[in-house]
Amino acid sequence: MKNLDLTCAELGSKIGQYKDDEKLLTDALGVIEEQGVYAFFLFLEARGKGPGKETSKACAAFLHAQGLLQNVDSVLDALKKDVATNLDTLLFARDLLRQSLIYARYHSKASEQERPRQQHQGDGGAPRRNRGNQQRNRGGGRRGAQR
Repeated sequence: MKNLDLTCAELGSKIGQYKDDEKLLTDALGVIEEQGVYAFFLFLEARGKGPGKETSKACAAFLHAQGLLQNVDSVLDALKKDVATNLDTLLFARDLLRQSLIYARYHSKASEQERPRQQHQGDGGAPRRNRGNQQRNRGGGRRGAQR
């Protein structure tokens, strides 16, 4: 018996490592939940090169490894032929991809937090002070002139 949650986590780890793709993953998760598997792959293919295309390839290979897709060269045609003809298969593929995207978002957030944060140059990382309060505390201004 195969642990599918672990395989979803592995796919999530793979697609969550691409740089600056948290928005893409969030949008893709919304598409798969609202419009389904076919729209999900269409959305990723429309993103062109980069993380969108890589995510599409990784997800297609994942579904192929699970025995849900026969041909990964033409994902959209394979979805129509292999997945969309059986409602149980379609819902199963959607659930696997949705879980993988959730894990990918977590991996993306975790890797983002691990990256060192650069400080602003010039201020030495010191917190900025409210200049208005500094001027009031100097005793100058209109009030001081009226007394």
